[in-house]
Amino acid sequence: MAVEILNESGIEVPEDELLRMARHVYASLHVHERTETAVTVVDAARMAELHEEWMDLPGPTDVMSLPMDELTPGTAEAPAEGMLGDVVLCPEVAAEQAARGGHSRDDELMLLLTHGMLHLLGYDHMDDADRLEMFALQDRLVSEVLGRPAPAPTIED
Repeated sequence: MAVEILNESGIEVPEDELLRMARHVYASLHVHERTETAVTVVDAARMAELHEEWMDLPGPTDVMSLPMDELTPGTAEAPAEGMLGDVVLCPEVAAEQAARGGHSRDDELMLLLTHGMLHLLGYDHMDDADRLEMFALQDRLVSEVLGRPAPAPTIED
């Protein structure tokens, strides 16, 4: 799978686990192995800049999704293929949310990566039905990789 993890934060993160999570999302949602995704890990100052630039909102956020080809999940017979886009993670915000949620920062990062990738694949949570669908899928995917129940969502958006 064409997933690139770029850690620009200066903070150690579980890159191998993030890569495993991204690959699991791809496989589970029938995204072709040649589909490209970049996962960039940034510090809070850089995330605040990106949040302002892309969302016109102040301060850092936990995760941002920057879609490219507007892909949706494929099927086993016809996997989705193209440039999925970028997910940007902020481990500092993730650590704060994890502390509030009573779980580890690394579990929070796995949750946030999955959340961001689902957004890249067209999932959203603007209404109750979409939220239930997206968060149930997110919970299932994270639980499958962690081998235990996923942490309760603390997603900011």
